[in-house]
Amino acid sequence: QVQLVESGGGLVQAGGSLRLSCAASGRIFSMHAMGWFRQAQGKEREFVAAIAWSGDNTHYADSVKGRFTISRDNAKNTVYLQMNSLKPEDTAVYYCNANRSGGIYWGQGTQVTVSS
Repeated sequence: QVQLVESGGGLVQAGGSLRLSCAASGRIFSMHAMGWFRQAQGKEREFVAAIAWSGDNTHYADSVKGRFTISRDNAKNTVYLQMNSLKPEDTAVYYCNANRSGGIYWGQGTQVTVSS
């Protein structure tokens, strides 16, 4: 099992920034990648960004490219999502995701609200 704990959500004005953190614990060996998804009210969960557990490969949804940056600190088993130039349409619950041999794991989610 892998446990994921997110933090860093909150309320911010349009154009502002937030940084989300996701700390992983448990059976984190054989981890392939970690990422972030989001789910706005009344909509399906969608991919935001992902990063390989080793190496530099990153992937972003077109809607966040150039504004969001995903990074990781392997020593702390933590992944970050730096969100800049936030827009009201970025409002959603953001979920951390871990992909390892044997399963995919989710955090409990953290609310991000961007006011216009």
